[in-house]
Amino acid sequence: MLQQINIKDLAIVSRLEVTLHPGMTVLTGETGAGKSILVDALGLILGDRADNGMIRTGCERAEITAIFDTQTLPTVKNWLVENALDDDGQCIMRRVLMKNGSSRAYINGTPAPLKSLQELGEQLVDIHGQHAHQSLLRRNHQRQLLDEFAAHGPLCHQTASSFQAWHETEQKFTTLKDQAKERGDRIDLLRYQLTELTHLRLGENELEEITQEHTLLSNSGRIIEQCNAALSYLDDDEQAALSLISRAHHDLLEFAALDKGLNEACELLDSAAIQVSEALSALRHYADNLELDPNRLDYLDRRLREIHDIARKYRCKPEELHELVQQLQIELDALDNADSHLADLEQQVNQLRQTYLEQAKALTQSRLKAAKKLSQQVSQGMLSLGMPHGRLVVEVETLTADKASAQGLDRIEFLVTANPGHPPRPLAKVASGGELSRISLAIQVATASCTQVPTLIFDEVDVGIGGGTAEIVGRMLRELGTKQQVLSVTHLPQVASQGNHHLRVEKETQGDGIHTALAELAGDARIEEIARMLGGVEITAQTLAHAREMVSRPQAVAS
Repeated sequence: MLQQINIKDLAIVSRLEVTLHPGMTVLTGETGAGKSILVDALGLILGDRADNGMIRTGCERAEITAIFDTQTLPTVKNWLVENALDDDGQCIMRRVLMKNGSSRAYINGTPAPLKSLQELGEQLVDIHGQHAHQSLLRRNHQRQLLDEFAAHGPLCHQTASSFQAWHETEQKFTTLKDQAKERGDRIDLLRYQLTELTHLRLGENELEEITQEHTLLSNSGRIIEQCNAALSYLDDDEQAALSLISRAHHDLLEFAALDKGLNEACELLDSAAIQVSEALSALRHYADNLELDPNRLDYLDRRLREIHDIARKYRCKPEELHELVQQLQIELDALDNADSHLADLEQQVNQLRQTYLEQAKALTQSRLKAAKKLSQQVSQGMLSLGMPHGRLVVEVETLTADKASAQGLDRIEFLVTANPGHPPRPLAKVASGGELSRISLAIQVATASCTQVPTLIFDEVDVGIGGGTAEIVGRMLRELGTKQQVLSVTHLPQVASQGNHHLRVEKETQGDGIHTALAELAGDARIEEIARMLGGVEITAQTLAHAREMVSRPQAVAS
């Protein structure tokens, strides 16, 4: 239930605090006093688009806060818990509009996107606007009204999801089927490429090994020359390194007996001679085994050229050829299996189509039952609203599967007759403006009575009616107020007199401009407001008596 709404610097409202109660509350006031601002403010709280033109002139921002009692609303409490928002039996929704066009929203003090406001708001408040009869002429809106009346939310969602899954899979199937020729061409190309790459017979480490061998063979002549030069430096004549080291060792050795200090040097020279001898042996062995093989070098040249040419052709590095073969093979396997995948997709399409048709059929059956019930309730409402021969027929026409949509297999249309002996015809072709207003009101009351939303707002839905019919409208809204919280913005005294609570909006001129004020009326103040609404240049004793009788009548019926 909506407990309170606070408005700051919105339109002509400077500050406004509205406390609401259970039952039916009526909101009245002169035209232009700001009654609609309260409904607009609630719309913003529920996620409507904001306009910085709504901010009070001279102010930087506007702010609206609504407080709801959620203790008896388990679905709302669950939503708050699921969205990690605090829930202590009270929900506070706040919207801030900035002059630069931006806006911020909060739920229980936590920043929230507009989508969250809308999702939560749908469970808390249902607003019936004064222009509802205009949208009533559209078939899609008629379908929505029927589905709301029948509480088809989950079933509609399932049907729409099934339709989407079916058509997305069908689109994949069609695309894959249409690509059959392109797929065949691609398979031929892949097989040719894999054949060419396979004929290369490139070993796993071959490139690295032959590159290393090619480098060695290319430089083998220079290496042998350098080895021979090194051998001559070490042991070619008396001036070679080994001869000189051996001579030095021999010359010092006879003096080492005289001075042990030479022992270390002699030992190092002896070790050096041994190491040089070993180096000579290693060099001779290496040089003897190093081959100059022009034929092998020519083969390696051709092999490397072949590998690099293939790599250039496929626009990759030579070392990436192995990975390329694997990638091409994976793609070829996938395309070779496409026929099998196509068959699987076709089976999925058929299964998803059947699932959709079953859910759409269930939705159709439920719509047929709900259509009959809604037709009866609205027809009864039309009778009460001064259309004794009026009758509404909610027609549900089942379409063929080729006309399936996310909304199901039904074409919904509201047909009406206002005169006896006349067959029902489409609403747009039969009803006059006044009749349309009354039919719209009857539908709104019928659908509102089935909703689980705790707060219903009726914004001047009684436009275009008057007299005894207006009193019946008031009674209908008062009856709704016994089950849900009802707020009715009205110009009609017959409706206003039916309220359990009465609020009056008035425009005040103060030093800094025009302000909107709100007063809760009771007793004589309420009677005077009803008398004002009854009309006349001045309020007479007779007008007051009439107003007093109108206000007392609902209480007398209730008691």
